[in-house]
Amino acid sequence: MSNAANRYRADLRDVRFVLFEQFKLGEYLGQAPFEAWGQDEVLATLKECHRIATEVTGPLNSSGDREGCRLENGQVYVPKGYKDAWTAVHESGLKVVSVEPEYGGQGAPEGVHVMVEEMLTGSNTAFNMYPSLAYGVGELLERCGTPEQKKKYLEKIFTGVWGGTMCLTEPQAGSDVGSARTSAKKNADGTYSIQGTKIFISAGDSDMVDNVVHLVLARVQGAAPGTKGLSLFIVPKFRVNADGSRGEKNDVGVGSIEHKMGINGSATCVLNFGENGGCVGELVGGVENSGMSQMFLMMNGARIAVGIQGLGLASTAYLNALDYARERKQGSSIKNWKDPTAPRVAILEHGDIRRMLLEMKSKVEGIRALAVKLASHVDRARIFAGKDDEKHAYHQGQVELLTPILKSYSSDQAFKVCELAIQTYGGAGYIKDYPVEQYARDAKIFSIYEGTNHIQAMDLVGRKLGQHGGAHTQQFLGDVAAFVEQHQNHARYGAEVKALGAAQEAVVNVVMKLMEYSQTGQLPKVPLVANRFLEMMGELTVSWLLLDQAMIAEAALEKLPAEHPDRAFYLGKRYGALFFARNVLPGVAAKASVVVAGDETPYEIPDGAFATV
Repeated sequence: MSNAANRYRADLRDVRFVLFEQFKLGEYLGQAPFEAWGQDEVLATLKECHRIATEVTGPLNSSGDREGCRLENGQVYVPKGYKDAWTAVHESGLKVVSVEPEYGGQGAPEGVHVMVEEMLTGSNTAFNMYPSLAYGVGELLERCGTPEQKKKYLEKIFTGVWGGTMCLTEPQAGSDVGSARTSAKKNADGTYSIQGTKIFISAGDSDMVDNVVHLVLARVQGAAPGTKGLSLFIVPKFRVNADGSRGEKNDVGVGSIEHKMGINGSATCVLNFGENGGCVGELVGGVENSGMSQMFLMMNGARIAVGIQGLGLASTAYLNALDYARERKQGSSIKNWKDPTAPRVAILEHGDIRRMLLEMKSKVEGIRALAVKLASHVDRARIFAGKDDEKHAYHQGQVELLTPILKSYSSDQAFKVCELAIQTYGGAGYIKDYPVEQYARDAKIFSIYEGTNHIQAMDLVGRKLGQHGGAHTQQFLGDVAAFVEQHQNHARYGAEVKALGAAQEAVVNVVMKLMEYSQTGQLPKVPLVANRFLEMMGELTVSWLLLDQAMIAEAALEKLPAEHPDRAFYLGKRYGALFFARNVLPGVAAKASVVVAGDETPYEIPDGAFATV
């Protein structure tokens, strides 16, 4: 293991709060399908994950960033220490904490899984991409693979013997997946010959495993153009024999490694399939032309995972900035600004520092609540499946609606929180002696991959708002309205809850305006405002969840003696909710006015008028 210092920070008290106090994880622990899990098991898992994050993966974060990956003779080599970390993480069982026991997992609730992932990715984003991509491959094959494919691949993937990737993007296509040119030709034995090039493949190769299982979108010869004609193939780096053992090389080559702004410890590869005509794949599930629907099962999980990545980095950036603000002394108090002899104070006392820290705190804790809310809906949808169709549909519908919001709002705000953390440090934050500059570089990719945030916004507006006749959206907005109705006369938070109600009404008005644009020949306006609408939904949701936390905190404070150590924690919930409601939530109404105004200057400006150079 590396002797480097760990810079990762985590707030386990807040993790316990959102799991058990806000989203009532204890209500369904010990019940099917979570019979093996109780509160003690959850807390022990979180404690062990924190140990791994601070002792194993955390110390490798900066060293892996500096060293990066290298490509030699077609093989990618990861930074020093990664191999040992890979072994330690998989031996701990943390990467399969929510996988079904029949495949070597522990069957934990999704809420536990997302908090484990927050710590692992927050401690070392680049490293965690390798096992996370493999997990995604395993999850997809568990849902879509044939029994033979599951037997052949799943145990080795989930236990860390093999890695995995998802291969969508091509040089000429970018996010336009339907333009893919990678081809598949059926062979007499039922396999397919694969030929094509994929780019931007995260964790595309490594020397930590003896095989990498690629999931590749390709078009079978003669299939329809666009996304409808795409199929999904299992294409391992080394062919897999019938008994599950590793076979010969499969004509999958690493063309190059991208030189990136961040996540340098993760190899982002150009992969060439079938350059020598010898690349063989097998059809996922044995079904042609189902590639996009199958891949979206992985993509939805990946989009949630990106939201967790954003949360992980935002949280540790905030906590590092807080530590620095407590220790760094500079300037005198504003109360003594005329006294040149006044003592220096910790910068935590300065108003602007406190403003930035409270903004970071409220966003981090609000996004964590959003992540666990989504996970709670996942768990409850599983519990009610086949037992209560109405409740199952409600929870599954909220998962669908909240996924693009979590992915986008968390990834956008992660970069902004990291920027605020740098600003808190001042000039020290811009140098590599401190971790926040790396956090900012690593976080920037989150708003781009697994579908840019504009794609998420268009998915929200174009698909999710109208799903099941708009029922999911109506239920979400109804939940917010019910909260407002219950708490709008609260002695401490009444004004803020009323502001939440006004924001909810602004969102309703924008939903109606978007429908008008779509139905009255004004569809080109939708892409101009979709991102703003998604931001509105993120801010509305986070403010709601923070105010909900504040209500829980106030009830707890009434029962605590003055000297109790939890008082400071609950007071933090009070001020985080108030700050967000007073400083961020008003932006919902402002964005709504922009959407309703329907400005089209981006279309009206002539191409040549953008610049005359």
